[in-house]
Amino acid sequence: MKRKLRIGVAGLGQRGYGLLHTIIACEDGEVAAVCDVYDDRLQRAADETEKLTGKRPVVCPDFGDMLSEKSVDAILVASSWDAHIGMAIESMKAGKITALEVGGAYDTESCWDLVRAYEETKTPFMFLENCCYDGFELLSTTLARRGMLGEIVYCHGAYGHDLRDEILGGAVNRHYRLEEYKRRNCENYPTHELGPIAKLLDINRGNKLVSLVSVASKSAGLEAFTRDGRNPDKRLEGMRFAQGDIVSTILTCTGGETITMTLDTTLPRFYSREFTVRGTKGLCMQDAYMVLIDGKDEFHFSDVPNDILKKYLNNAKDYEKYLPDIWRNITDEEREKGHGGMDYLMMKSFIGAALSGEEMPLDVYDAATWMSVTALSEQSIAGGGKPVAVPDFTKGKWVRRPRKDVTPLNL
Repeated sequence: MKRKLRIGVAGLGQRGYGLLHTIIACEDGEVAAVCDVYDDRLQRAADETEKLTGKRPVVCPDFGDMLSEKSVDAILVASSWDAHIGMAIESMKAGKITALEVGGAYDTESCWDLVRAYEETKTPFMFLENCCYDGFELLSTTLARRGMLGEIVYCHGAYGHDLRDEILGGAVNRHYRLEEYKRRNCENYPTHELGPIAKLLDINRGNKLVSLVSVASKSAGLEAFTRDGRNPDKRLEGMRFAQGDIVSTILTCTGGETITMTLDTTLPRFYSREFTVRGTKGLCMQDAYMVLIDGKDEFHFSDVPNDILKKYLNNAKDYEKYLPDIWRNITDEEREKGHGGMDYLMMKSFIGAALSGEEMPLDVYDAATWMSVTALSEQSIAGGGKPVAVPDFTKGKWVRRPRKDVTPLNL
């Protein structure tokens, strides 16, 4: 019988429960154990796993039980932001292959602790940033690698997601975001936008982040929404929040590139990551599903507003021949396994690397660097937008570390 990776899922809220289904969808993965502080979530996850697989996982009310469970090869940590780094460290020290769900860090020292735990134990570790597996981000990376965009100068990304009802429903739904927005003012969820950009720019592998500056707008969106009929928790009416509605961050790189990021979660809007790449020969723009190549496309001045946008809207489909094989061969069923297929491709990648012993495509240095942006942005905002240095979590190894894409590209 083909060996499966036996995974324990720690944290069974919305994200953890969803990833449980993604693991089950992977033929080489098995949900061997489940863990949560809430018994109803624990039993629901165990029941769902048994219903879908015919095998009931080990139920672990305490994380220590999962760490000592011999039937578990790997642990996926999907707990709240304030706990997940510490749990990942415990998992590595227990010798369990470790997968860490995304989020921001509270301080840079915890990021250093994560790196030290990995370097001391050498336990395989992967950061579960699913957006690094999205089709447009990988297409843009391919075009950049092929030189079709010229020299890359600037990238932009955002976490644009109207979360007003989810945040205000925190006490009702036992979701941690509410307390974060009450007390903190920072770029609290940086990795969806930064991750794919960092991979494209070879951050920690020949290039590195140098510094950042962050500023935050006033906080008005959530307070206004507390008075809206859609507010799920009327006890919060009139409450003030620390978190600014729009946080803007600028990062500089050793290679000379700049990156801008936007956090936008508490005002009315549509979902977008605004992924954008600018080079000397062209650009990629996710929101318009657009690729423009200088000399090939006529996209300069137009007297008609939005004329160019209308002409080239969705033209990235003409470049889909450059998509990597994981997207050229993906099935409709696989696309349904979380976030349009990103979750499934990410989980397959993790399980495959864990079983083969190959290097993880998103490693501990990626995790520490990207998550540290939250703590660093908090410092910068508190200092009126002062520049803050980004630590080199590789301790100089970035200079010689070879490029590592999450999947072979169509080069």
